Amino acid sequence: MKTQCRSSDIISSLPQNIIETILTLMPIRDALRTSILSKRWRYCWRTMPKLVFDHNLVEGGHLEKSRLVNAIFHVLLIHRGPTIIKFELDVTKLGMITEFDQIIFSLSRISNMKCLIIDTSDTFYKLPTSFFLIEGLESLELTGCDFEPRVTFNGFSKLRKMHFENVLVSAEELQHFLSSCPLLEELALIAREEGYVDEKFMNFVTFLRCVPLVHTLAISEYYMKYLAACGMPNKLSTSLHLKDVYLDVCLREQDVISSALCIIRSSPNLEKLYLLMYDNEKLPIKESSIKFVDLKDDLSLTLDHLKHFEILRFSNNVFEIEFVKLIMAKSPVLKIARIELKDNVSVDEELKIFRDMVYLPFPRASPSAKLLIERPPTSS
Repeated sequence: MKTQCRSSDIISSLPQNIIETILTLMPIRDALRTSILSKRWRYCWRTMPKLVFDHNLVEGGHLEKSRLVNAIFHVLLIHRGPTIIKFELDVTKLGMITEFDQIIFSLSRISNMKCLIIDTSDTFYKLPTSFFLIEGLESLELTGCDFEPRVTFNGFSKLRKMHFENVLVSAEELQHFLSSCPLLEELALIAREEGYVDEKFMNFVTFLRCVPLVHTLAISEYYMKYLAACGMPNKLSTSLHLKDVYLDVCLREQDVISSALCIIRSSPNLEKLYLLMYDNEKLPIKESSIKFVDLKDDLSLTLDHLKHFEILRFSNNVFEIEFVKLIMAKSPVLKIARIELKDNVSVDEELKIFRDMVYLPFPRASPSAKLLIERPPTSS
């Protein structure tokens, strides 16, 4: 009996779903190597729910370009049942434009793929026609791609999560795409430079009408500028489903302010609010740009469900301080209000913020809310 226990392979006797989880936590290179352990392990990796081909496969001389391409095609050819496939290949450094087109063509023939992540490191890689033939996607993340769908493309009907970062896409194409994804719940539009955003971009009212079910929304600086270009009403006629909101905000821009406040006012179920401030320290802000005195008495601004509020790159501007006070005055269940200072805020300014925000009394709807004031993390 003892000999039998010693010879038993405990790991190999685990259920297949546990083995798949273990393999998923390993680099794909090591997961594939398990096929030589035994007959039991030879094909275990074929049903892994997550496949990751990233820069780690080529850094340090692990794989040459030709071997990497062959490995990807080999995995896609004999894999049986992926639920997540993630690609983070820098096609410029690897010179894999042609091969990458072929890889995406292979992906278009997989019927049960649910999540696709393509990161081409801002190379403006134009997605081939075969990309728009991929069916069943529930999550799509693109970075550094040129998104130009066919005229006959009708969107991804099952898509629930979408993240576009530095993606070249026209306003018309994006509007059509968003309108063709009726189940979309999470949406992020990120642009690190102004050139990524079409100057003829739609306004916020049209944009929000395209994504009625979204509950998580992230909009970066340049998208904010163009979406907010025409301003916004005080409050939308129809309430939004938003729960988590991440916005880049400049208090010097009246349209940006009105758009941000309209989104907040129109989101009765808002639970988390993250604001990244930009350009607030460059020029004096006109008093007419925002009137917090009027806002404090505005009954349409209610944040009954807000639990977490963060404002980043806080530059100690008087209007930023008033904005924080406004949010805290309107949030009865708030648990945390966190302020992360801009890196150029001096120690004296930091002390002034502490005095104004901590020691001087101001209305707080939630007496138990914690106010955290922190300096930005230093890069090592």
